[in-house]
Amino acid sequence: MKPDRDKAFELLKKYNSSEALIMHALAVEGAMRHFAKINGEDEEKWGIIGLLHDIDYQMYPTEHCIKAKEILEENNIDEEYIHAVQSHGYGLCCDVEPVHKMEKILFTIDEITGLINACAIMRPSRSVLDLELKSVKKKFKDKAFAAGVNRDVIAQGADMLGEDLDYIITETIMGMREVAEAIGLKGSL
Repeated sequence: MKPDRDKAFELLKKYNSSEALIMHALAVEGAMRHFAKINGEDEEKWGIIGLLHDIDYQMYPTEHCIKAKEILEENNIDEEYIHAVQSHGYGLCCDVEPVHKMEKILFTIDEITGLINACAIMRPSRSVLDLELKSVKKKFKDKAFAAGVNRDVIAQGADMLGEDLDYIITETIMGMREVAEAIGLKGSL
Protein backbone atom coordinates (compact mmCIF):
# COMPACT_ATOMS: atom_id res chain seq x y z
CA MET A 1 0.00 0.00 0.00
CA LYS A 2 1.09 3.53 -0.72
CA PRO A 3 0.05 5.48 2.38
CA ASP A 4 -1.45 8.93 2.18
CA ARG A 5 0.18 11.71 4.12
CA ASP A 6 -2.33 11.68 7.01
CA LYS A 7 -1.90 7.93 7.56
CA ALA A 8 1.88 8.24 7.37
CA PHE A 9 1.87 11.03 9.95
CA GLU A 10 -0.38 8.99 12.28
CA LEU A 11 1.99 6.06 11.92
CA LEU A 12 5.00 8.26 12.68
CA LYS A 13 3.33 9.57 15.84
CA LYS A 14 2.36 6.04 16.92
CA TYR A 15 6.07 5.17 17.22
CA ASN A 16 7.49 8.60 18.10
CA SER A 17 6.36 10.90 20.90
CA SER A 18 9.50 13.05 20.88
CA GLU A 19 8.72 16.52 19.56
CA ALA A 20 12.29 16.83 18.31
CA LEU A 21 12.02 13.62 16.27
CA ILE A 22 8.67 14.67 14.84
CA MET A 23 10.06 18.10 13.89
CA HIS A 24 13.04 16.38 12.27
CA ALA A 25 10.70 14.11 10.28
CA LEU A 26 8.72 17.16 9.13
CA ALA A 27 11.94 18.93 8.11
CA VAL A 28 13.10 15.94 6.08
CA GLU A 29 9.63 15.63 4.56
CA GLY A 30 9.74 19.29 3.49
CA ALA A 31 13.19 18.94 1.98
CA MET A 32 12.24 15.71 0.18
CA ARG A 33 9.12 17.34 -1.29
CA HIS A 34 11.28 20.24 -2.49
CA PHE A 35 13.82 17.92 -4.13
CA ALA A 36 10.99 15.93 -5.74
CA LYS A 37 9.58 19.13 -7.19
CA ILE A 38 12.87 20.29 -8.69
CA ASN A 39 13.49 16.80 -10.09
CA GLY A 40 9.99 16.47 -11.59
CA GLU A 41 9.16 13.53 -9.30
CA ASP A 42 6.22 12.53 -7.09
CA GLU A 43 6.23 15.04 -4.21
CA GLU A 44 3.73 13.07 -2.14
CA LYS A 45 5.74 9.85 -2.34
CA TRP A 46 9.09 11.50 -1.65
CA GLY A 47 7.57 13.51 1.21
CA ILE A 48 6.00 10.47 2.86
CA ILE A 49 9.29 8.58 2.67
CA GLY A 50 11.00 11.57 4.30
CA LEU A 51 8.30 11.67 6.98
CA LEU A 52 8.67 7.96 7.79
CA HIS A 53 12.45 7.65 7.50
CA ASP A 54 13.08 7.52 11.28
CA ILE A 55 9.89 5.70 12.25
CA ASP A 56 11.75 3.22 14.46
CA TYR A 57 14.37 5.55 15.91
CA GLN A 58 12.76 6.51 19.23
CA MET A 59 11.55 3.04 20.23
CA TYR A 60 14.38 0.99 18.71
CA PRO A 61 17.50 3.19 18.46
CA THR A 62 19.87 0.20 18.47
CA GLU A 63 17.86 -1.48 15.69
CA HIS A 64 17.31 1.66 13.62
CA CYS A 65 16.37 0.92 9.99
CA ILE A 66 15.98 -2.77 10.86
CA LYS A 67 12.81 -2.40 12.93
CA ALA A 68 11.52 0.11 10.37
CA LYS A 69 11.16 -2.72 7.88
CA GLU A 70 9.05 -4.74 10.34
CA ILE A 71 6.87 -1.77 11.31
CA LEU A 72 6.24 -0.76 7.71
CA GLU A 73 5.55 -4.34 6.60
CA GLU A 74 3.07 -4.79 9.48
CA ASN A 75 1.28 -1.71 8.15
CA ASN A 76 1.26 -3.02 4.56
CA ILE A 77 3.51 -0.27 3.22
CA ASP A 78 4.91 -0.90 -0.28
CA GLU A 79 8.38 -2.43 -0.51
CA GLU A 80 9.61 0.58 -2.50
CA TYR A 81 8.91 2.82 0.50
CA ILE A 82 10.51 0.33 2.89
CA HIS A 83 13.70 0.07 0.81
CA ALA A 84 13.96 3.86 0.63
CA VAL A 85 13.46 4.27 4.38
CA GLN A 86 16.04 1.61 5.19
CA SER A 87 18.58 2.91 2.68
CA HIS A 88 19.13 6.16 4.57
CA GLY A 89 21.01 4.11 7.17
CA TYR A 90 23.37 2.53 4.64
CA GLY A 91 26.77 1.81 6.12
CA LEU A 92 25.67 3.20 9.48
CA CYS A 93 23.08 0.78 10.80
CA CYS A 94 22.06 -1.38 7.85
CA ASP A 95 23.33 -2.72 4.55
CA VAL A 96 20.45 -1.55 2.33
CA GLU A 97 22.16 0.58 -0.30
CA PRO A 98 20.54 3.71 -1.72
CA VAL A 99 20.00 2.96 -5.40
CA HIS A 100 17.47 5.45 -6.75
CA LYS A 101 18.02 9.20 -6.80
CA MET A 102 15.29 9.65 -4.17
CA GLU A 103 17.12 7.28 -1.81
CA LYS A 104 20.45 9.01 -2.36
CA ILE A 105 18.86 12.39 -1.63
CA LEU A 106 17.30 11.06 1.58
CA PHE A 107 20.66 9.58 2.62
CA THR A 108 22.31 12.96 2.08
CA ILE A 109 19.77 15.38 3.51
CA ASP A 110 18.87 13.47 6.66
CA GLU A 111 22.02 14.75 8.36
CA ILE A 112 22.10 18.16 6.67
CA THR A 113 18.62 19.06 7.98
CA GLY A 114 20.02 18.68 11.50
CA LEU A 115 22.88 21.06 10.75
CA ILE A 116 20.55 23.58 9.11
CA ASN A 117 18.20 23.36 12.09
CA ALA A 118 21.06 24.04 14.50
CA CYS A 119 22.28 26.97 12.38
CA ALA A 120 18.79 28.48 12.22
CA ILE A 121 18.15 28.37 15.96
CA MET A 122 21.48 30.10 16.63
CA ARG A 123 20.48 33.10 14.50
CA PRO A 124 19.04 36.19 16.20
CA SER A 125 15.83 35.59 14.20
CA ARG A 126 15.77 31.85 15.16
CA SER A 127 14.60 31.29 11.60
CA VAL A 128 15.51 29.29 8.51
CA LEU A 129 13.88 32.00 6.38
CA ASP A 130 16.93 34.27 6.50
CA LEU A 131 19.57 31.52 6.73
CA GLU A 132 22.11 31.59 3.92
CA LEU A 133 24.47 29.02 2.42
CA LYS A 134 27.63 30.75 3.70
CA SER A 135 26.46 30.46 7.33
CA VAL A 136 25.79 26.74 7.01
CA LYS A 137 29.10 26.14 5.19
CA LYS A 138 30.97 27.92 7.98
CA LYS A 139 29.30 25.72 10.61
CA PHE A 140 29.80 22.61 8.45
CA LYS A 141 33.56 23.11 8.84
CA ASP A 142 33.27 23.56 12.63
CA LYS A 143 33.12 19.95 13.86
CA ALA A 144 32.30 21.08 17.42
CA PHE A 145 29.10 22.79 16.22
CA ALA A 146 26.19 20.33 16.04
CA ALA A 147 28.72 17.59 16.74
CA GLY A 148 26.09 14.87 16.28
CA VAL A 149 25.76 15.72 12.59
CA ASN A 150 27.80 13.26 10.55
CA ARG A 151 29.50 15.44 7.97
CA ASP A 152 31.12 12.42 6.30
CA VAL A 153 27.65 11.03 5.48
CA ILE A 154 26.67 14.36 3.92
CA ALA A 155 29.84 14.43 1.80
CA GLN A 156 29.38 10.75 0.86
CA GLY A 157 25.79 11.45 -0.16
CA ALA A 158 26.78 14.44 -2.29
CA ASP A 159 29.38 12.26 -4.03
CA MET A 160 26.81 9.49 -4.50
CA LEU A 161 24.51 12.02 -6.18
CA GLY A 162 27.31 13.62 -8.18
CA GLU A 163 26.16 16.98 -6.81
CA ASP A 164 28.02 19.91 -5.36
CA LEU A 165 27.66 20.29 -1.59
CA ASP A 166 26.65 23.95 -2.03
CA TYR A 167 23.71 22.85 -4.19
CA ILE A 168 22.62 20.22 -1.65
CA ILE A 169 22.78 22.69 1.25
CA THR A 170 21.01 25.47 -0.65
CA GLU A 171 18.15 23.29 -1.85
CA THR A 172 17.73 21.69 1.58
CA ILE A 173 17.44 25.18 3.09
CA MET A 174 14.82 26.02 0.45
CA GLY A 175 12.84 22.88 1.28
CA MET A 176 12.96 23.64 4.99
CA ARG A 177 11.84 27.21 4.34
CA GLU A 178 8.67 25.81 2.76
CA VAL A 179 7.78 24.16 6.09
CA ALA A 180 9.40 26.70 8.42
CA GLU A 181 6.32 27.25 10.54
CA ALA A 182 5.55 23.53 10.90
CA ILE A 183 9.10 22.78 12.05
CA GLY A 184 9.34 25.71 14.44
CA LEU A 185 11.88 27.63 12.37
CA LYS A 186 9.84 30.62 11.25
CA GLY A 187 11.32 32.49 14.18
CA SER A 188 10.68 36.21 14.47
CA LEU A 189 10.36 36.74 10.70
